[in-house]
Amino acid sequence: MQHSAHASSGSGLTAPLPDMNLLPALDALLRAGSVAGAAAELNVSPSAMSRTLGRLRRVVGDPLLVPSGRGLTLTPRAREMQPRVQTALAGAVAALRPPADVELSSLRREFRIRANDGIALSLGAPLLELVAREAPGVRLRLLPEGEEDPADLRTHVDLDVGELPDPLPHDVRASTLYEHRMVAVARAGAEFAREPLTPERFAALPHITMTRRGRAHSVVDEHLAGLGLRRDVLATAPTYGAACFLVLRTDALALVPAEVAREAERWMPLVVLEVPLDLPRMSSGQAWHVRLDTDPAHRWLRGALARVAEEVGCVVDASG
Repeated sequence: MQHSAHASSGSGLTAPLPDMNLLPALDALLRAGSVAGAAAELNVSPSAMSRTLGRLRRVVGDPLLVPSGRGLTLTPRAREMQPRVQTALAGAVAALRPPADVELSSLRREFRIRANDGIALSLGAPLLELVAREAPGVRLRLLPEGEEDPADLRTHVDLDVGELPDPLPHDVRASTLYEHRMVAVARAGAEFAREPLTPERFAALPHITMTRRGRAHSVVDEHLAGLGLRRDVLATAPTYGAACFLVLRTDALALVPAEVAREAERWMPLVVLEVPLDLPRMSSGQAWHVRLDTDPAHRWLRGALARVAEEVGCVVDASG
C-alpha cells in the first residue's frame, strides 16, 4: 500500500498519514510476538523486519515489543492496538479486492427500473418470476417513462430500459436487449380481420396510435404516403395497453410491438395481424450509470433481464 503525505480533503483528516506499508508488518509483529516470526510470515529477512520495528517504534511512540527472558513480549500499548490493527488491515484488504460474486439467496436490494408499458407488459411478469426464483429478497420498482433524461441514471434510476438515445452521456453504459417489429391488433370477431391486410385496406381502416405526446403522425404515415395512401387516426392512446383496450369496442386497428401483442392476445379477445408495410425494426436496450457497471447485484439484474428477453422471444432474427 502506497502512503500519502497528507489525507485527502474528503477523508475528514488533516494530519499527515504514516507510511501505510507499515500496517502489515505491525500486524505480523503483534501476532507473532517476535521479529523472526513476523519476518518468516512476510517472507523478509529478520534484519529487515528489525529495521521495520524500529520505524514502527518511532511512528507509534512505543517500543511495542520488549525483552522478556529469552524472547520478546508485547507492551500494554501493543496489546491495546492489536485488535484495531487487525480490523484496519482486514478493511484495507477488503477495500482493494475485486467485488465478490453476489449471494443471490441472501441478497436484499431494491432496483428502480424505468420502462414504457410495452416493456412492462412483455418482460415484467417473466422478470418477476425469475427474481422470485433466484433472488427472493430483491424488490423491483418500475418507474414510468416521462421526459426522459439520461442524467437520471446518476441519481434515482438504476436501469433504463427501452429505446435509448444516441449518443448516450460519457458516464452511461448500455447493451442491446432485442429488436422488435410492429404488428396490428384488432378485436376478435372483427370482419375485416378475417383476411390478410393489404396496404389499401390497412389505410382505409380507422387507427389507434400509441403516443405519449399526442402526435398522430409517425413513420407509418410516411410509408403510406410513399404509396399514395393516407390513414385516419381515430384516437391516440398514451400506452400500448390502453391502445389494446380501445380496439376492443371499435372496428379500429392498433399498432403495437409484436411481443406486446402476443402477451395481450393471451388475456384479451384480440387477434394479431401483420402490417402490410416494410416498417423499420426498433431496437430496445438497457442503460445504467458507470458507478454500477461492476456492481455484482446490478450485473446479475442486467443478465436476468437479457435472459428474460430471450426466453419470451423478443430476440428476433432478420426473417421476423
